[in-house]
Amino acid sequence: MSNNHPRLRLGIPKGSLQETTQSLFQRAGYNLRISGRSYYPDIDDPEIECILIRPQEMARYVGQGILDCAITGLDWILETGADVKELADLRAPWPNYGIVRWVMASKDGSPFDSVKDLQGKRIATEAVGMTRRFLAEHGVTAEIEFSWGATEVKPPILADAIVDVSETGSSLRANNLKVMHVVLESTPRFIGNRDALKDAWKRDKIDRVLMMLKGAIAAATRVLLSMNVPRKDVDAILKILPALATPTVSTLADANWVEMSTVVDEKLVRELIPSLYAAGARGIIELPISKIVD
Repeated sequence: MSNNHPRLRLGIPKGSLQETTQSLFQRAGYNLRISGRSYYPDIDDPEIECILIRPQEMARYVGQGILDCAITGLDWILETGADVKELADLRAPWPNYGIVRWVMASKDGSPFDSVKDLQGKRIATEAVGMTRRFLAEHGVTAEIEFSWGATEVKPPILADAIVDVSETGSSLRANNLKVMHVVLESTPRFIGNRDALKDAWKRDKIDRVLMMLKGAIAAATRVLLSMNVPRKDVDAILKILPALATPTVSTLADANWVEMSTVVDEKLVRELIPSLYAAGARGIIELPISKIVD
């Protein structure tokens, strides 16, 4: 490919989102290879250039036009205040791609039970902007101190309260902290630079990549069920299948039988298959799905 051919500069999040993001691209059909020493991952698409960047900085670089598009958390989009276009919520049932909560917490047994109790107190957090906005919404003035890490160990000596990210709450419990408020719920987002989106080639490329990513996420919890059904039992089978399922019905060589296939949530399969069999279905097959594009 000519060096003059346009390329899409894509930000890949480093850190907690990195491994799942790499897996997502693999599921979407891209071979994304991240070396331990390089910040420029390889991808088997010559029209894409990847750069590995911390999620905390990602939105700023997209807003500045250094990156055309990227994946980062809603929390860091709001924290930086970057002027970017959110194109998709990439929430998925995989590690670090679900909902994470930023919570305000204080030590068990402390007199701080509400944000109102923190007037004039000290709060430690990595998300200074988010915390400042939350305090302003509640009419509270407090000292906000940037935390470089291990935020959960700071109350009660180094801070009166913290605002920190919590996915399971285990770290808060381990440090005897009580949640006072949920400040923000965040999920991974696919974002784009506004000028890049005005470029016809880049917009089309972004749309194509995003279609494959969203298709992989949509398929993550679903499977294809295929079965042979006696014609006389078709109505009974349709009553068993989930209401949103719209099965495909095909004729077979034996006119008394049809083949039915439909997409269902994987978690329903263990209940569906015995019921379908009891209703007359035979040759039931469960198949994994790589992508679903609606």
